[in-house]
Amino acid sequence: MVARPSPDPRLFAALGDATRLSLIDRLAGAPFLTTTALVDGTGMTRQAVRKHLGVLQEAGLVRDRRVGRERRWSLQPAPLADVSAWASTIRRHWEERLDRLDAFLAETAEDDDADQAH
Repeated sequence: MVARPSPDPRLFAALGDATRLSLIDRLAGAPFLTTTALVDGTGMTRQAVRKHLGVLQEAGLVRDRRVGRERRWSLQPAPLADVSAWASTIRRHWEERLDRLDAFLAETAEDDDADQAH
C-alpha cells in the first residue's frame, strides 16, 4: 500500500461540528451565500456564524469575497476531495486485511472439518 499523506488535521476539526457541516451543506447548494443568508434560519448570532465560518476558512473549506458591504462565502471542495481520497485509501487497506482474515477463517474451518471427518 502506497502511503498517502494525511489531510490537514484542521479539516477534521472543522468537519467535526454539526453547525459547520450544516454551513457546508448550505454552501454546496449555491455558488455563494452572504453572511446574512447563512445566519438566516440558524437561530444563531451573526458573530457565532462568523466564528464557524472562520474555522472553515482556516481549514481551506470556504473562502469569502467582499462585495460592497456584504461578504460572500463559497465552498472550496478541494480539501473535501483530499479527505475522501485519504479515507478511500484507509478503506481499501482495511478491506484487504478483512479479506485476508476471511480467507484464513475459511481455510481454518475447512481444516477443522477435515480433521473431524477423520
